[in-house]
Amino acid sequence: MSQSEIWTEKYRPSVFDDVVGQQEIVKRASALVQAMNIPHIMFAGPSGTGKSTLALIIVKELFKDKWKENYLELNASDERGIDVVRQKVKDFARTKSIGSVSFKVIFLDEADALTQEAQQALRRTMENYTNTCRFIMSCNYSSKIIDPIQSRCVVFRFKLLEKKDIVSVIKKIAEKEKLKITEDALETLYEMSEGDCRRAINLLQATASIALDINSEIVKMIAASAKPTNVKIVLDYALAGDFLNAREKLLDIMLKESVGGTDIIKAIQKEIWTLQIEPQIKVRLTEKTGEAEFRIVEGSDEFVQLQALLASFVLAGSKEDI
Repeated sequence: MSQSEIWTEKYRPSVFDDVVGQQEIVKRASALVQAMNIPHIMFAGPSGTGKSTLALIIVKELFKDKWKENYLELNASDERGIDVVRQKVKDFARTKSIGSVSFKVIFLDEADALTQEAQQALRRTMENYTNTCRFIMSCNYSSKIIDPIQSRCVVFRFKLLEKKDIVSVIKKIAEKEKLKITEDALETLYEMSEGDCRRAINLLQATASIALDINSEIVKMIAASAKPTNVKIVLDYALAGDFLNAREKLLDIMLKESVGGTDIIKAIQKEIWTLQIEPQIKVRLTEKTGEAEFRIVEGSDEFVQLQALLASFVLAGSKEDI
């Protein structure tokens, strides 16, 4: 078992009350489990908000010590074709459960990665084996799941975790691992995680591997993320019309600090609203930032797109039309 898996298992919630930030969902899921009967369920929401963890808690609370025999987990992003539904899923669904619960549970992680053909086959499987099997699906975007499957499921919509929820999880781990962590480090962990608890825990684990006394600077160093002060320097150069210095500083951040283009884009987007420029220009620059991010995600060269974005800032600073 890897170190990451050890941490995940060590701090996996064992009861519903340990799932943070999703109180309404936990309350409804707990009621379903107490009735010893669950419908098909879809967990939809951002990564790192507790979808897979809650699915495992439901299964463990339902089946107790026989949960492994009655539970099949598939990651749809790895196994996304129709053959998986026709073979693995159907073979597991058609057999009787072991124990007092009358059904098994199949958990499809990242179900929005399933092909359309696989989803159509899954719809028929859900119909045919309702008596012997229940499906729990998790996805980031429920819109990518076909309507017939959505209509067969109770949909739980997860939200990004608030600061107090992330901090409570981090403090719990720090206490068990005997880590000393400062308040500014907690703030930085939350900012870097952007509401994703998994990302916060992974960042804490990486930081703890080099220091047991954790402060904000260590966290930022491990995260290899663009520092807002550096990004602000780039934008200040651009708004002042100094494109060459802005370009040089941007290249310096990307190469020396090993910061990716999408991370730079996010830092720029946050920094725009602190700039001393007209609100209408902020709106236009935010639009330009979104366009650059889209092109980078679609495969365009990061540095070329970021230079084009800096050119927009130069035009904005000189009151030219952008």
